[in-house]
Amino acid sequence: MMQDRPRNPFTPSFGQIPLHMAGREMVIDELLRAFDNGSGDPNLSTILIGARGTGKTALMSLLAHEAQGRGWLSVNVSALPGMLNDIVQQVRHVSRDAVDKPGGMRLKGVGIPQVLDIEWEREPQELPNWRTLMSEILEELNERDTGLLITIDEVRGDFDELIQLIAIHQHFVREERKVALLMAGLPGEVSSLLQDKSVSFFRRACQRHLGRIDDFEIERALRRTVEDSGKEIESVALKRAVDAIGGFPFMMQLVGYRSWEEGALRKSIGVAEVEYGIQAAQHDMRARVLNATLDELSDGDVRFIAAMVEDEGASRLADIAQRMGVSGNYAAQYRRRLIENGVIGPRGRGKIDFELPGMRNYVREQLVDF
Repeated sequence: MMQDRPRNPFTPSFGQIPLHMAGREMVIDELLRAFDNGSGDPNLSTILIGARGTGKTALMSLLAHEAQGRGWLSVNVSALPGMLNDIVQQVRHVSRDAVDKPGGMRLKGVGIPQVLDIEWEREPQELPNWRTLMSEILEELNERDTGLLITIDEVRGDFDELIQLIAIHQHFVREERKVALLMAGLPGEVSSLLQDKSVSFFRRACQRHLGRIDDFEIERALRRTVEDSGKEIESVALKRAVDAIGGFPFMMQLVGYRSWEEGALRKSIGVAEVEYGIQAAQHDMRARVLNATLDELSDGDVRFIAAMVEDEGASRLADIAQRMGVSGNYAAQYRRRLIENGVIGPRGRGKIDFELPGMRNYVREQLVDF
């Protein structure tokens, strides 16, 4: 008789909420308090900033889920054409679910669907603009002490609909609507977005930079995920996994997932399973994160990081500039760009190092193509 395989608790798919989220307690606590406080709390306008794999989408999914248990409706969109209409359509859908669902949101009656439907009965030339339509929606929701959380993933600096939404959101805030806007994006895209004069309001929004997580947080989350799912992990194996993860949330899910699968029918995850998991996770990391990151860099960016790989650890800017054959000021421009995009990070006393696990070796292997 075939032994049942226990369900793998790790979630290496982008945006899935992990069983235990490592190292983001402060951000989560502040946002949850903001949902409880309602209008006026500055955290209700927040942007999550980080490189690929730092857990932006998963964190945003978790916060949206928690908001729904605190008297909020949540709609989740990406910065793509049709986003504004998608928001309206999703509000119509989730509000109906909230009305019909026993024990759900604090909504009474069926007023929300009626309000949302009535606008489509007008003549085309009388249709309200997006701000007017959303104001009516928010008024109906807020009368029932229900807030609206809008989450937007993969923000882009050149997307007109996103700029329009942010500009309108500031009016909702001034009108003390119970509305929240939570966005997530790569550092470079966020920087480009905030340079637009139309969204100068959002420069004062709460910006949460998601970087590396302390090893002890990774260790705790990894161990709890394994143990809460009915297995154990050997202490030596756990330390080896933490070292390979390097404080990177997506890498934690990859190593955990691959290690669990390798020892799926065993009660304990040992060194052999973790070593296999690390090798498989590194392959996944290259294919799903490092390759895409490298493809987006300019030739100057690539020259800068190629100069970094000559060092085994943190690099000095002066050494990089010398290897590139440029001035320190010129090299500093690329350092700033690469830090903004989460590829490298400061290490104190003018030194920098790679932020993405495995990036140094990956760049070394690719040097022949530069």
